[in-house]
Parts: sequence; C-alpha cells; structure tokens
Amino acid sequence: MLVLRSTRDLLSWRGSLPRGTEIGFVPTMGALHAGHSSLLSQARAQNDIVVLSIFVNPTQFNQAADFEKYPQTWESDLKVAEAAGVDVVFSPSITTELYPEGYRFEVREKEFSKSLCGAFRPGHFEGVLTVVMKLLNLVQADQAYFGEKDYQQFSLIRDMARDFFIATKIIPCETIREKNGLALSSRNMRLSPEGREKASALYRNLISAISVSDGIRDLQRLGFEVEYFEEKQGRRFVAAWIEGVRLIDNVVAPVFVEKSHETQGEVTL
Repeated sequence: MLVLRSTRDLLSWRGSLPRGTEIGFVPTMGALHAGHSSLLSQARAQNDIVVLSIFVNPTQFNQAADFEKYPQTWESDLKVAEAAGVDVVFSPSITTELYPEGYRFEVREKEFSKSLCGAFRPGHFEGVLTVVMKLLNLVQADQAYFGEKDYQQFSLIRDMARDFFIATKIIPCETIREKNGLALSSRNMRLSPEGREKASALYRNLISAISVSDGIRDLQRLGFEVEYFEEKQGRRFVAAWIEGVRLIDNVVAPVFVEKSHETQGEVTL
C-alpha cells in the first residue's frame, strides 16, 4: 500500500498509470470505521485501483472546537485501509498541500445547501464542496464513493460533479448501522455507552414517527436537543445533540397507512 503525502507525489503517481486503469476513490477525514470499510469494499470490487484520502478539512468546520476534537487515528486507519485492499492512501502532510492559496477560492451552492445542516452550520458545505472538487480533480477517479448517512452532502457532491462536467461518477453507498440502528459515525466515539444506546432513538423515530412534529416531540422527551427533523426530496432527515455530540441520520420517507372510518379505505398520511 502506497502512502502519498503531497499533491506532487499524487499527480506523479496518477500520471504513471496505464491508460484504461479503473480507479475507485473514497475521500474521508479519517477515524475510519465499518461504514468506511463498506465504501472501500465496494470500490475494491468495482475497480482496478482503490485510492483513499485522509484529510481533516478545516474549512468545513464552522466551530474551531469541533475541528480540534475531531478524532485522528492514523495507525488504525492504515490498518483498516490495508485490510480493505486499498492501493494508495493520499494524506496531505500540511493543509497548504490542498490550499496553496489559503481559502481564497470556494465552491458555493445556492439552494439545497442552505437548508438542513447548512442552515445550522454556515460555511460547512462551501468547505465540503471545495475540498471534494480539489480531490476529484487531483485523483481523476472513474468512481467516487460516498455514504448515504450524509445524504445531503452526497446529493450536493453528485450535483456539483454533474454541473461542472467532472467525469468521476458519484456512487451512493448504503448507511451502515450498529445493531441498535445507530448510524456509524466517527462522532459516535465521543458518546458514552449509555449515550450510544440512547442515540439509537434517532433511527427509530425516523422510521416510526407518524409526523415530523411527533418525531421532534419524542426526541425532546428523551433529552435530545433537536436541530431539525424534516422531510425533503422524498427522505426524512434529522440532526440532534446528545451528550454534547451532534448526530445526523436520514431514511427514505416512510409512508403510513390507516383505515378511514368514513370510507373504510386506506388513507396515506
């Protein structure tokens, strides 16, 4: 497994590949878990070469404290990458490898990025889209893989790639969950065992709450500070805080059916 620490080395390696080599790319911020492994496994199955990037991107954190708390687990990340059959790890040694001009230029989306997470994290998606465009341009992969747990992020990256005519195909991958339903996330490391169990209520409410207002009320009763619980684009999204940790999740919007006493038919709510 090759570890590259500069954009120069990455570009040199990329230029050495035979024409027609299929490349799968998984961009991450490290702290790898089984969810990342699933992305890498799909990339491994569908490509000749698998590239993993590990870079904690400072421009997508709207709170400096959150950036400083982000877990960095380099040695275990390399073990996960090796076990998944990664060929190349690109992990810039300094921030200026990806931001040689500082944060002078950014990519901005003016619609969907302003809702959900974007409404509560100003500048977040500008940072995400900017760094992902840089990485896509550097790696020039045939496919790049993103988890559906961050569905808003996946949707924005997919649309950005299409709108800017980037050749890389953006592939969605199913959310991987713990046995209790909690979506795997690097942030879960900061929860106590009790907090992890309580956090499973996010998923249960997403799939079972009859209405958005019911979902919000039920989570608040359990002690969550709810940022949003909304339905958009045929999906149901939630972001909430527990034990000082912000968690997000989403599912395809459920359809509930009940009997109408007047018509004895089925009414979709």
